[in-house]
Amino acid sequence: MKAFFVFSGQGAQAPGMGKDLYESSAAAKAIFDEADEILGYKLSELCFNGPAEKLTETNYCQVAIYTMSCAALEAFKEKHPDIKAVACAGLSLGEYGALYAGGAFSFADGLKLLAKRAELMDIACKNTNGGMASVLGGDAEVIKEVCAACDIDVANFNSPGQIVISGDKAKLENAVNMLKEKGMKKVIVLNVAGAFHSRLMSEAGEGLTEVLADAAIQMPTTPVYHNFTAATSPDIATLKANLAKQVAGSVQWEGCVRNIVNDFGAEMMIEFGPGNVLTGLLRRTLPEVKYANINSKDNLENFSL
Repeated sequence: MKAFFVFSGQGAQAPGMGKDLYESSAAAKAIFDEADEILGYKLSELCFNGPAEKLTETNYCQVAIYTMSCAALEAFKEKHPDIKAVACAGLSLGEYGALYAGGAFSFADGLKLLAKRAELMDIACKNTNGGMASVLGGDAEVIKEVCAACDIDVANFNSPGQIVISGDKAKLENAVNMLKEKGMKKVIVLNVAGAFHSRLMSEAGEGLTEVLADAAIQMPTTPVYHNFTAATSPDIATLKANLAKQVAGSVQWEGCVRNIVNDFGAEMMIEFGPGNVLTGLLRRTLPEVKYANINSKDNLENFSL
């Protein structure tokens, strides 16, 4: 069975994540230990014990989810060495887990890059007054028109019937009201630190461009589909540009999933990292594709193709 690997994004974090993998898998333990050493503080303790408020902060959240996701991947490879991905993708920060899985950089180099990305995004959040809202069951074209009229952006095209919008809080409130007036009853303002994947993050994207210029990245040996384009990159320059543009650009998640399945005839999606957001989106996008989550000792042991 052809499987593709995907990696969780921000919001999936929860205290306790990865603890049982750390205790049961030498490969997972090695990832957490390496993260602790590189970052200079006990990220493992934060993942295992919280507090939740600290784990939710952008500076900690992004490196924590990346580390837990890579630990889950390594535990999986340790137990199922013969299962190879036909392609990889990740939601927002999860793209770094996908690039690690695809062989674009070492765990350490990916962690250092993501720590810098998180720092830049945290600064952009503090320099702006942004927010996000999830629109459920709305028409994509109408949502785009409303965002343009209210001077905000579409942050995520997650699945049929789930789109996230992002921008200045006052403008976002106008958009939420306008969408409700147009008959969209489920518009939920999200509890987030800022307007991710909007123009308010452009400063962070520009800063990341400079960081990426000298970053040790190679072309992945397993195809990685980018959030910004829903496609692979033809060369390193494009790959780096996609990572930088992704910060303030729309996440084309539905496109990534559809394109991988179409391009490779993939029959199963395996989600690595905390939570099960991506398998939930898959059920709304391509319900015929099988799925599995690898985020605990139990579901690792119970996994079968």
